[in-house]
Amino acid sequence: MDERIQEIRSRYHELGHLLADPAIIADPKRLRELSREHARLAQVVELAERLPKLRSDLESARAMLREAAGDAELAELAQAEIATLGAEQPLLEEQLKRLLVPKDPLDDRDAVVEIRAGTGGDEAALFAGDLFRMYLRFAEKRGWRTELITVSEGAAGGVKEAVFVVRGADAYGELRYESGVHRVQRVPATESQGRIHTSAATVAVLPEAEPVDVEIHEQELKIDVYRSSGPGGQSVNTTDSAVRITHLPTGLVVTCQDEKSQHKNKDKALAVLRSRLLDMKLAEQEAERARDRRQQVSTGDRSAKIRTYNFPQSRVTDHRIGFTTHALQQVLDGELDELLEALKLAGQAERAA
Repeated sequence: MDERIQEIRSRYHELGHLLADPAIIADPKRLRELSREHARLAQVVELAERLPKLRSDLESARAMLREAAGDAELAELAQAEIATLGAEQPLLEEQLKRLLVPKDPLDDRDAVVEIRAGTGGDEAALFAGDLFRMYLRFAEKRGWRTELITVSEGAAGGVKEAVFVVRGADAYGELRYESGVHRVQRVPATESQGRIHTSAATVAVLPEAEPVDVEIHEQELKIDVYRSSGPGGQSVNTTDSAVRITHLPTGLVVTCQDEKSQHKNKDKALAVLRSRLLDMKLAEQEAERARDRRQQVSTGDRSAKIRTYNFPQSRVTDHRIGFTTHALQQVLDGELDELLEALKLAGQAERAA
């Protein structure tokens, strides 16, 4: 561990010099990448400096206790100090150990989140709408920005599909394990006999791709434009501003109608297309790794049922790690920290193994 910390400390100081280099400052992409790495390593360096000081203070407190013979007040102070520092030491050591686990370089990226209603008809669309609001509230609590790409509303409310970008520190790293099938068990508003129905929605979280990640040629694209429409088919504007892009080699289709400008909608749609193509590449790599060992926490299988939201029991269960909470309403209000932290720890443990 000490050798690894020394490597990180050297890289941290090297990055400090690089970030002051005029050539780096003039290259926004390179500057952003190095700034992210510098901020990430700063956490390790800070902990690596705090830990030896804490151990030194703990040893000093133990020496004080040994020398406090006959002085009850001094002995009491030393014991209190030993108890405080002794409790803090394993926590810092565990935190440092987690930070030393190699991090996925994509974790620093912004996240493209796609939510689609699955089986269950109108109730599935209502549940997809609940998930959409849940992630928006979570992002708001984190101080992240959200950028809407497209929303298609369901006939009875809710959403059939919602695509948006979450911009903030470690957005993809925090949300990546949300990909999969989310299942809800509740009595729909339209159910007259009080029977519990099961519906589902799918969530896909993709790292936002940069142009250098995926090369897209103009001849591979079929671009259609049409008029944006709002709820109930109501026209939003009178110009053909909405954009639909079809990637001919893969058949992927992306639409965007959030902006009034056709060019802005095209740029947003291309950004989502790049992210989907990058995600396909990552999914292939994930599948190759899965042949060697079955991963408990995976983002590769979009068809896997990952979580159940049970309304009668006010229960949320994540099936991958056996995590259960009975704070269902708080979770739907965007209080996802406890759940996401448990998933991150499981993912880190797998990478460490």
